[in-house]
Amino acid sequence: MKKILIVEDERPLAEAVAFNLEKEGFRVDIALDGESGWRRCREGGYDLVLLDLMLPGIDGMEICRRLRRESDTPVIMLTAKDSDLDKILGLELGADDYVTKPFNMRELVARVRAVLRRSGEKRAGKEEGTLRAGDVVLDRERHEVTVSGRVVEMPLMEYRLLELFLRHPGKALPREYLISQAWEGDYYAQSKTLDVHIRRLREKVEEDPANPRRIVTVRGVGYRFEAPGEEA
Repeated sequence: MKKILIVEDERPLAEAVAFNLEKEGFRVDIALDGESGWRRCREGGYDLVLLDLMLPGIDGMEICRRLRRESDTPVIMLTAKDSDLDKILGLELGADDYVTKPFNMRELVARVRAVLRRSGEKRAGKEEGTLRAGDVVLDRERHEVTVSGRVVEMPLMEYRLLELFLRHPGKALPREYLISQAWEGDYYAQSKTLDVHIRRLREKVEEDPANPRRIVTVRGVGYRFEAPGEEA
């Protein structure tokens, strides 16, 4: 069952949308302000987010911007604004669709199904197969990582970084390259957090994270993943 988050400060509208989506077989949660909406987005587990543009606290544009840095969860903007500029800005920030209030509930449900279908096709079209380096295995089809045969829970950014390393074992990967691939080029926003994600990733794939032998630092360049037999 697909799970949808509605971030909308007009409670009657949010509840009406939730009612119609639940009738169609979706599971639905509601957040009535930007802070709680962003918190739920960070918790993850949603197949789609219906996001109002004008929210108290953090606005919808900022939530969309933040969400796109960490996830590819589909987003449909709900807003009373209907100017071309607002629409273009929303789509440029990563929204998958844009619905102007007032809207027909049937049309909204149809838009939700269409975006979910496109998202499913996009994921299914991604390259399948397995990447392996020693006892570290990344299964693209299952979106699963195992270390020594044990499944390791891995957030999206750590998963993307590990996939980059396993694609280029033994090669020094510049920080700029890792950021451009994992965070889609948002260097200013993410350069300070790259090291944090690397540290967390080491905790999951290294026997001794304090003395890493797999993900090693290449001073002045970035990081390198040492495949078995390639260690210096």
